[in-house]
Amino acid sequence: MNEVTRFPTVSKTSAKASRPPGPKGAPIMGVMREFNRDQLGFIERAQREYGDIVWMRFLYVPAIFLYHPDDVEYVLVTNPKNFIKSMSLRSNFFQRLVGNGLLTSQGEEWKRARRLSQPAFHRERVASYGDVMVDYTKRLTSKWREGETRDVHTDMMRLTLEIVVQCLFSADVSHDVDAVGATLKELVRPFAAQATLKWILNNRLPTPTHLRFHRLARKIDNVVYRIIAERRATGKDAGDLLSMLLAARDEDGSQMSDRQLRDEVMTLFLAGHETTALTLAWAWYLLGTHPEAERKFHAELDQVLGDRAPTAADLPRLKFTEQIAKESMRLYPPAYGLGREAIDDCEIGGYRVPAGTQVFMFQWATQRDPRFYDEPLAFKPERWTEDFVERLPKYAYFPFGGGPRVCIGASFAMMEIVLCLATIGQQFRLELVPDHPVSIFPAMSLRPKDGIKIVVKNRG
Repeated sequence: MNEVTRFPTVSKTSAKASRPPGPKGAPIMGVMREFNRDQLGFIERAQREYGDIVWMRFLYVPAIFLYHPDDVEYVLVTNPKNFIKSMSLRSNFFQRLVGNGLLTSQGEEWKRARRLSQPAFHRERVASYGDVMVDYTKRLTSKWREGETRDVHTDMMRLTLEIVVQCLFSADVSHDVDAVGATLKELVRPFAAQATLKWILNNRLPTPTHLRFHRLARKIDNVVYRIIAERRATGKDAGDLLSMLLAARDEDGSQMSDRQLRDEVMTLFLAGHETTALTLAWAWYLLGTHPEAERKFHAELDQVLGDRAPTAADLPRLKFTEQIAKESMRLYPPAYGLGREAIDDCEIGGYRVPAGTQVFMFQWATQRDPRFYDEPLAFKPERWTEDFVERLPKYAYFPFGGGPRVCIGASFAMMEIVLCLATIGQQFRLELVPDHPVSIFPAMSLRPKDGIKIVVKNRG
């Protein structure tokens, strides 16, 4: 990794046995209220005012924010065994949503889940999903009409939901997709207020919000359990992830229970759909505000594809389209932060980090850091040259996380983003509605608060 100057905190000689600097916060609440008022702004200010390692308190819980790639690498790669998932991922709401699947399980349980799921994401198998991605995209756009106004975020959510369920579970949920999408939108809303007493109470007590959340989660369960039941009834081996999980055996020869299957399916159901949809939505927004990049994008599609539909074999030649995907995830990372909890005392960046400390790393800040990116707030897909990637500190860019728990579906997601962009971009320009406000709603992910409204324009 290239040596990169750290933002100053305190001198290393005094830091060795001390706590990192940070905001004092309120006597009881700590920084909860300030953080919740403006999460992304607070994340940026903390680094600006206190440096690359910042200590703070959320109520009674100590936390540190890490901004430097070296420290991110330490947590994710160098010493990952000393960190478990953060408290937020062990909350009642999150556990209810994804259970004990690949995203939340720990230790041997996680290793087993990863081992069972890995075959579905081998390079050859991922490539075989390309035609499904293109076909479903064309099915979506066949309903688009010149001059009509659409919410491209809603469309991308619908598209990626259908794709992930078809590719990974060989099931068609087109008749459920609107209801599922609306339910998921409501399910993520409470996560925008995690740094509040209300969040804590709603997680632990049978409040109206608590009861409503569980009622919505049951709706999603019904779809997932139906897919599992239909597959069990047919006994068909479709060669997809669900088939592999159904065929898996524990050491004692027993099969996965429906509950175990549900947790693994739900994890991929959510992670494999929303994050990709958000990257696509923000990519269309960025292209809509950068006409020169849009022209270059269309020129590449015309040159590489002509009039034929894209395939997985075209990916190496769709270089600028891939650069658009990378730059979109840099500026608007779907998961804008990662959380861990220290199991034992350790040292990060010269500071002692006691066991139980919540450790947060923010793609939102590190991927917009001027130490690593020229014009960090500018949309410059062309920055992603091989030389630039070679020089970039590895964990200055980590939209898929990193280390042993790096996103299992990263190659699947990248292929889907590029193929969906190419399929739509061949036929259409998506012109932003000028008077529609686009703002960020940070919940579990960076959603556009009021959608992204576009006018469909046929490419002549």
